[in-house]
Amino acid sequence: MCQLLAMNSSKPAALGFSFAGFAERGGRTDEHRDGWGIAYHSGDGCTLLTDHLAAIDSPLAAKVQQHPVKAKNIIAHIRKATQGRIAPENTHPFARDLWGKTWSFAHNGDLKTWRAPANAHYRASGDTDSEQAFCHLLASLRTRFPAGEPARADLHAAIGEVAREIAAHGTFNFILSDGELLFAHCSTHLHYVIREYPFSVAQLIDCERSIDFRQHNHLDDRIAVIATHPLTQNEDWAAFAPGELKLFAGGTLLPATASTAQGVYIQISY
Repeated sequence: MCQLLAMNSSKPAALGFSFAGFAERGGRTDEHRDGWGIAYHSGDGCTLLTDHLAAIDSPLAAKVQQHPVKAKNIIAHIRKATQGRIAPENTHPFARDLWGKTWSFAHNGDLKTWRAPANAHYRASGDTDSEQAFCHLLASLRTRFPAGEPARADLHAAIGEVAREIAAHGTFNFILSDGELLFAHCSTHLHYVIREYPFSVAQLIDCERSIDFRQHNHLDDRIAVIATHPLTQNEDWAAFAPGELKLFAGGTLLPATASTAQGVYIQISY
C-alpha cells in the first residue's frame, strides 16, 4: 500500500527534512515506486506537484528536497498501486474546490468493496478508489452544508461519519486539508509528532541525516507532522488508534471530542 506524510504548522514551514526520509521509502528503503506527490497550501489556494515516477528516481522530488517550499499545511504521498494504473492522473494528492477553498487529499489503503455513488458536483479524473472516495467525501459535505462551511465541530463530526461509512469497505487511512485545518483518519497505521519548544536533534530512520531543530525554529513555532510510520528514531511519535479522526490546526492537536449543533458530544472514532 501507499504511505502518507503531512505537516500542519503555526507558521509557514518547510517539510524538507521529513520529506527527505519519506522520499527514501519511494523505492529505496521500501516498495512504493508507483508515483509520488506533494500539495502546498497557501491562503485559500493549493499547489500540487506530482510525478508518476518513483520518488528516488524523480528529478522533481530531488528539486523539492533541494528547494523546499514553506507552507502552513503540506500533504505528501508515495504510491504503491492497488487500484488504478500507474499514471499522472492517478497520483496523489488530489485537489478540489469547496466553499471557496481548495481541499487536498491523499489516501493509503484499498477500498475493495466500495463504489462511489454518482454525484453532480465532483468527478474523478483517474481510475483510483482514492480519488472516488475524495469526490464522495466532498460531495457529502456540500450536500450536508449547502449554505457554506459549518462550525469546526460540525465539520469534524461530518467528516468522521463519512469516513466510517467508507472505511467499512476496506482500509481508509487519509489526510485531508482545506489550507487551515488538517484532518487525519486512521484505519490501520498512522502516527504523529508535535515539534515545539524545547526543540531537539532528530535523526531520520531511512537515511543518514539529522537536524538540530533548535537552530531552525523560534520559541513560538509549533509543527505537527503526521506519517504512516515514524520517520525519526529519537522522537516521541504517537500512534493513532484504528478508527480515529484527528484534527490539527496551528500545529496543535485539537481535542478528540466535538460538539454538534444539537449540543451532543461525540468521540470521533469507531
